[in-house]
Amino acid sequence: MDNYFIDNNTQNTVEIEDISENLDMKSNKKNRTRVAVNDELEIVQTGFANAVAEGFPLSDNEKLDMINSAEHAFGMFLDALKCDWRNDPNSMDTPRRVAKAYVNDLWAGRYTAMSEITSFPSDGYDGIIIERDIPLTSMCSHHHQVIGGLVHIGYVAGEGGQVIGLSKLNRIVELFGRRGAIQEQLTTAIHNAVDKVCEDNKGVIVTIVANHNCVSCRGVKHQGASMVTTKASGVFRDNNNLARKEFFDSIKIS
Repeated sequence: MDNYFIDNNTQNTVEIEDISENLDMKSNKKNRTRVAVNDELEIVQTGFANAVAEGFPLSDNEKLDMINSAEHAFGMFLDALKCDWRNDPNSMDTPRRVAKAYVNDLWAGRYTAMSEITSFPSDGYDGIIIERDIPLTSMCSHHHQVIGGLVHIGYVAGEGGQVIGLSKLNRIVELFGRRGAIQEQLTTAIHNAVDKVCEDNKGVIVTIVANHNCVSCRGVKHQGASMVTTKASGVFRDNNNLARKEFFDSIKIS
């Protein structure tokens, strides 16, 4: 998959060599570059539960068909739990509510394509770029309980490299968060996406601090516990590197 991109305008898969000329043409306006999201970023790994849906991205009609099927299945799930949802005015629409929530919100990243990533020339800036406190809402793959927290992203652009449009970092977090995953996997996916889009960078680092409802609401039932995961590459791999220290000083994890 490393040699292919998805063209979001046509949804066609094209070879990297073929798309390079198009990227040059798109960069003329104010030196911007709009990079189509690589299909490696769209699919975590074939066979994993948090991969995108078959036929990705889904049309509105396909999403509606999925909602209808999921509504029926969730009604049967409630039946198996001996929940008389059909006669409860507060629950009679619950199967459809849940189905719509999964397709349109909780797992939206499985069914909806991400917009192109906008990047700009770094203009010689060689310092760290950090966006911290990006809100995260996801769902763990084990118990389908909410993961909520913050994502911190830092990277150093290479000489003559590109910097990513700031809001696009948020969109990358949303894309992968809205698929459901374990936190370790989510951290790696976000890191790899930033690393891929920010070409010729000197290093990328991603830290997630999150609370898990599967810890607070079931099992051990401990409130307030949080999990911290970090994925780093390039200059951020060295514990003695000033870039790594600057990043962690900036995000101030307590």
